[in-house]
Amino acid sequence: MKSILIKNGRIIDPSQNLDQLGNLFIENGKVSGLCDATTTADEIIDATGLIVCPGFIDLHVSLCEPGFEEDETIESGTAAALAGGVTSLGCLPNTSPVVDDRSSAEFILLQAERAANCHVYPLGAITKNHEGKELAEIGQLVAGKAVGFTDAHRPIDDAQIMRCALEYTRMFDRPILNRPQVAELTDKGQMHEGFYSTVLGLKGIPAAAEEIMVNRDIALAELTRGRIHLMCISTQNSVSQIRRAKTAGIHVTADVTPHHLTLTDQMLETYDPNFKVLPPLRTQEHIDALIVGLKDGTIDAICSDHTPHAAEKKTDEILGADFGIIGLETLLPVCLQSLITPGHLTWSELISKLTTGPANILGLAKGTLAEGADADVTLINPDIRYILEPSRLKSSSHNTPFLGKELQGRAELVIVSGEIRFRAEN
Repeated sequence: MKSILIKNGRIIDPSQNLDQLGNLFIENGKVSGLCDATTTADEIIDATGLIVCPGFIDLHVSLCEPGFEEDETIESGTAAALAGGVTSLGCLPNTSPVVDDRSSAEFILLQAERAANCHVYPLGAITKNHEGKELAEIGQLVAGKAVGFTDAHRPIDDAQIMRCALEYTRMFDRPILNRPQVAELTDKGQMHEGFYSTVLGLKGIPAAAEEIMVNRDIALAELTRGRIHLMCISTQNSVSQIRRAKTAGIHVTADVTPHHLTLTDQMLETYDPNFKVLPPLRTQEHIDALIVGLKDGTIDAICSDHTPHAAEKKTDEILGADFGIIGLETLLPVCLQSLITPGHLTWSELISKLTTGPANILGLAKGTLAEGADADVTLINPDIRYILEPSRLKSSSHNTPFLGKELQGRAELVIVSGEIRFRAEN
């Protein structure tokens, strides 16, 4: 394996409170630490003007294989991850068949190994076939290297099932990842309930649909002493509830998506189905609260919630279109636009939400450039501007509202386990 010297970069590693110009040496797939520019190496990378940081970790990503290869495959999804600077990701179990037993988890690992892009960690189903009625084979999934448990886009409606899941997974020190939504309040909803849903004549999804479930999950985490992770938080009151729970010592963590930090419900005025996501895009008031939650540590991580759909599933008719957008390849530039450029977060604060935050939630020995750590490294060009064209995308699906828009910032080069796996094209 080649040794690599990364010279003259701005090295940012929140795990070590490090932010300085310097040189990073990689040898035998591991970080050897900071070094002199005169250090000899098999390959030398000039990182002048670039940020050198730990590879990003995406908590929950839909890779769609097996069963929905028309939307994405493990190979195409992990290629998109690399293009977005992501070196490790949690793979959602919303496949067909559902990842609810050991062999299904091991299939994910095998396909990821064949793709040889980024690290993939299976997330096992909480309930068999995502039906919400009976716990999946939790112990066997742990043996199959599942790092957490979730029913993906389906919330666990039954409080007793959630209680049992939290108690059982506590024995394995694994988190439960739940999407907090009350089904009765989201049924047939198309967008955030408010002024624009009324004007546009679209059925709304109230903020309370999320907040009721957030409160329930926090209460059950307190009762069981289990670990609950709340996916894709989108409302002001959710942030407040999580903040209070953390102050009380309850084991709760949360993530937010870049699009919920950037886009508002007003965007649905165009009836463009690429703005149709779940939870729905909210108002600026909610966005402001989410940003405060990121800043004060209430929200632990930023996650793309990459949800690819083939073109026919994102029809011109918004009522019939599936929820969700792709997000791996726009993760960095949208975060830069919504958080760095306005001055809400520093680069070190942002990178921590993309590295140490998700690593701690999933219990991964990742997200650091400490000596001896796995050499998963992302080099960021923070200044480059470009139009996001379909030809640039590595994902099989193109369902994103950012197509045709000017973006700033991208992953210039990505190293996984000491090997260069991605170089940006000019």
